Amino acid sequence: MLARSEHNLVHGIRRSASPLTGEVTDFDPLLKLVGDSRVVLIGEATHGTHEFYRLRAQITKRLITEKEFNAVAVEADWPDAYRINQYIRFDSDDEEAVDALAGFQRFPAWMWRNADVLDFVGWLRNYNEHRHAGRVGFYGLDLYSLHASMRAVLDFLDKVDPDAARRARYRYACFENFGEDTQAYGYASSFGLSKSCEDEVINQWMEMRRRAADLARRNGRVGRDEFFFAEQNARLVKNAEQYYRAMFHERVSSWNLRDTHMAETLAALVRHLGAKAKVVIWAHNSHVGDARATEMGHRGELNLGQLVRQRYGKNATLVGFTTYTGTVTAASGWDNPAERKHVRPALPGSYEELLHKTDIPNFLLRLGKKEEVTSALREPRLERAIGVIYLPQSERASHYFHAQLPDQFDVILHYDETRAVEPLERTAAWEVGEVPETYPSML
Repeated sequence: MLARSEHNLVHGIRRSASPLTGEVTDFDPLLKLVGDSRVVLIGEATHGTHEFYRLRAQITKRLITEKEFNAVAVEADWPDAYRINQYIRFDSDDEEAVDALAGFQRFPAWMWRNADVLDFVGWLRNYNEHRHAGRVGFYGLDLYSLHASMRAVLDFLDKVDPDAARRARYRYACFENFGEDTQAYGYASSFGLSKSCEDEVINQWMEMRRRAADLARRNGRVGRDEFFFAEQNARLVKNAEQYYRAMFHERVSSWNLRDTHMAETLAALVRHLGAKAKVVIWAHNSHVGDARATEMGHRGELNLGQLVRQRYGKNATLVGFTTYTGTVTAASGWDNPAERKHVRPALPGSYEELLHKTDIPNFLLRLGKKEEVTSALREPRLERAIGVIYLPQSERASHYFHAQLPDQFDVILHYDETRAVEPLERTAAWEVGEVPETYPSML
């Protein structure tokens, strides 16, 4: 039996909700809300849910075709995403969309090597095929690709300025003792066991910036996009080096470095694309929703959604996803195989449980100041976040935090029961799925 206040709240949500039935017009209210926004951030409550990927793609297609958005920027590494960018813009040797996804080999590969992304990359290429101007691009915002980005900088400089390439090799050789083990480097340098490479990566970044005009036009062999790709890789190396040193100290510092890097990359992308830049961002709810409305903000963490709102104001729209139960693709530990896991029903007192009580399977809920339920929903509640690891045995501690939903997002899309995204490479653990809790009786 629902308490009267909660009963009224659930009834209010029902009145305000726009059901999502699979019709073409489902997202009309969202596009109206987007209006003239230049940046639209679309989240996900997990990194492994089919509906979140599929619906982000559907929304993004409409933003591209109806609102003239010209860039998709995702929670992925810059070099790997740029390979997709080259493929969809017909500047690549990759013959098929699946080939363009080959760069995503590092855990968790299923985040981008999955059936939904494959379909979307194919759509982007088809859209661009007959457009000589105004083609859509695809870019990565994350900073984990330290070594791949160093190689990209060197490859670029080898082509345009061998002397500059030799200087860069000398600087980046600072990392050689650690191979590609970035965590070993971070541990040794942060605790004084080894000299840090901070000065070297900063100096390389500064040289790239100082000589930007020269390198971008040297011998007339380098296009503006190619230099931009190399320049952002140098920025990434600088920021990643700092991130890996910070990760062995307080969590707030490394988190803030990562999301600040994402915001810096977005700002650089907007400058590169010029006055007509309009960007759709795909990232987890924890990056997309305004951190100031969550526990993370109260402990000093910021995020991309907050930084975008502060920079763009009403020209930014923040979209979140929620789900109550279903299945998800996730691992049980870092670098572990992908599994298809059962998502436990949301905890009592959570936003997910509250939205489940509406008995509307899928719906869109606007959270603006003028909406009927906004004020009542502002009371802090639990909200669930599943990343690439899902630990149902410690569900409350591992996957829930308090938030104020209307201050976190402009709109929420709730899908009550969802299913796991399909990796391109399915492991035995994924094919079999999670053993039911009632095994072996199966009752």
